[in-house]
Amino acid sequence: MTPSDQILDAVAAGSHHDPHAVLGIHPDTDAEGAATWTIRARRPLARSVTAVFDDGTRVPLEHVRSGIWEGARAGALRPYELSATYAEGPDFLQDDPYRHRPTIGELDLHLIGEGRHEELWRVLGAHVREDDGVNGTAFTVWAPNARAVRVVGDFNNWDGQGHAMRSMGGSGVWEIFIPDIGPGTTYKFELLSRRSEWVLKADPMARFAEVPPATASVVMQSSYRWGDTEWMARRARSTPLSQPMSVYELHLGSWRQGLTYREAADQIIDYVTAQGFTHVEFLPLAEHPFGGSWGYQVTGYYAPTSRYGHPDDLRYLIDRLHRADIGVIMDWVPGHFPKDAFALARFDGEPLYEHADPRRGEHRDWGTYIFDYGRNEVRNFLVANALYWFEEFHVDGLRVDAVASMLYLDYSREAGEWVPNVHGGRENLEAIRFLQEVNATAYKRYPGISMIAEESTSFPGVTAPTDHAGLGFGFKWNMGWMNDSLQYIARDPMYRSHHEGELSFSFVYAFSENYMLPISHDEVVHGKGSLFGRMPGDHWQKLANMRAFLAYMWAHPGKQLLFMGQEFGQLSEWSEGRSLDWWLLDQPAHAQLQGYVAALNSIYREHSALWARDSDGAAFTRLGAPKWNPNVIAFARRDWHGNTIVVAANFSGTPLTSYQLDLPERGVWHEVLNTDAQVYGGSGVGNMGVVHAGEGGRASLVLPPLGVLWLRHDPEAHIPSPTQG
Repeated sequence: MTPSDQILDAVAAGSHHDPHAVLGIHPDTDAEGAATWTIRARRPLARSVTAVFDDGTRVPLEHVRSGIWEGARAGALRPYELSATYAEGPDFLQDDPYRHRPTIGELDLHLIGEGRHEELWRVLGAHVREDDGVNGTAFTVWAPNARAVRVVGDFNNWDGQGHAMRSMGGSGVWEIFIPDIGPGTTYKFELLSRRSEWVLKADPMARFAEVPPATASVVMQSSYRWGDTEWMARRARSTPLSQPMSVYELHLGSWRQGLTYREAADQIIDYVTAQGFTHVEFLPLAEHPFGGSWGYQVTGYYAPTSRYGHPDDLRYLIDRLHRADIGVIMDWVPGHFPKDAFALARFDGEPLYEHADPRRGEHRDWGTYIFDYGRNEVRNFLVANALYWFEEFHVDGLRVDAVASMLYLDYSREAGEWVPNVHGGRENLEAIRFLQEVNATAYKRYPGISMIAEESTSFPGVTAPTDHAGLGFGFKWNMGWMNDSLQYIARDPMYRSHHEGELSFSFVYAFSENYMLPISHDEVVHGKGSLFGRMPGDHWQKLANMRAFLAYMWAHPGKQLLFMGQEFGQLSEWSEGRSLDWWLLDQPAHAQLQGYVAALNSIYREHSALWARDSDGAAFTRLGAPKWNPNVIAFARRDWHGNTIVVAANFSGTPLTSYQLDLPERGVWHEVLNTDAQVYGGSGVGNMGVVHAGEGGRASLVLPPLGVLWLRHDPEAHIPSPTQG
């Protein structure tokens, strides 16, 4: 039977929830009761429409109403195309989107509803594929509050009436296969809200997007072939906690401005290799509309930003880094998203990805929306997104931004501005469950990766396993160490003796979590100046303080992260709008500092005592006897084989000669690092490379001003004596 006029009008306007039930080819019976097929097509303004089957049969269709045409065919079901003639312009022979079966299966829909589809990106979004012998693109989107959904793009002049999607029932998923379009096609979804308003949205699952400020999604298909098999196999066997980890944090757009992903590969590899860092950490590379957000307000969670090239170009960059033995960490932002009208905000006309209650769904400080972590599909969207970066881009770790804002319902809110959890507490139980799920799932699927929490509170068990009620992260940024140490190092050396606790308090809790010590981008913006600029004294003293601070940081329990530019003493505050001040390397003192950081990384990597047991308090001993000096902070670190490194830091502005310190063992201790060495730009004060410890480990040291020594014990070294040369 021909559908009612009301249904035909809705289908013609592209506002029907199931156009495939009307259009396409459907089993029917003729007047005698014989089996036939009814073909319907939407071809407004056409003079005639004919269904052309692959067996040569041509079935003329008759106009029914509002551009809807209908005809019948007997015999077997066969593929067909539609031939349409027009009063002006050429005739068109095209495949019919509405003759194609659904491109998403029942199991996928079930898993989406359960929030358990770990490879969500493979079924939602836009995917180039073949269906029934026809090449095209399958479009799928989750929009449960929409009354109708259409695909619009450059292929239909941004008029979606002829490409309305079908609802896949209670799943909230909409689907259509559109023949003859492929990679490079720009598109968006047009959604009819419950208030009968059409909203135009980029695809939440788009894997590529236009270069901002343009906002359309782009159909893409990867053809990249990875060459990092050896790296990935080695990673799967590794345990990051017991490996050296020295991270170079990098904003790709301003490290050296104007580089694409591919152009950056050789330059980053050469530089990071020369500097000796084990990893690079990229500020977020997911698509974002405003460069000034540095990528922390994401609109395309599955789309690498097109500012620097195609997604396969990012694959190339990461692949090349891996083949150069450099790990890749990327910042990931599951805590909030911006209110831009083209993206996730009020996606189908209603709160969908965000929590509906503004007391839980809006972030006051950042003017953004907060995800509804209690909704299965939203939690699935985020969990799958983390897995996507590991699976599709081979990243080695995700640094999870703003975890503290996710953990607490009263984060940055006054009394009365937040809603307690079901137990009356302030913890966001749904966000906690989400973090546990994403960490447990990521570690299960990808052994050897790192999930890293930027978490600034005393929330317990951030790096404890999820089966021990922890959040399950691999590392936590030590924000307390960062704040205290920066406050200390900025003080004039004359007054540091009164504030020794600022630098040593971290030893009290250093082994309560698996820590990473960050001097990140956040510490060199918003009027804070550069790390070099915080140092007291004249230019030479600033450089000496920099060397001492970095040596102390590298030796402190925990992994290290340093933001770009600090390795050569960037003078000015960082800005995403310009390159680093590379011209500073024309000044010998800054080139020496850069060389010092390279040496620091090299020595660090050579001595497992500095990294093998970062979270083991039994491998750490504070040293101070026989006489305590608040300007000197000394400690020993050991690996599993008994190798020991002693760190002795003199943060006063004067050298300390004949300084008595009880070392862990008697014998010879070699200076493997002296930050005051002349080769690094220092004054050359030291111990001629060797310290001798007598009975009980008592040694007499020369500690350079604003200097740090790293001493390695040599248990078998020959100690000269009057009778034995």
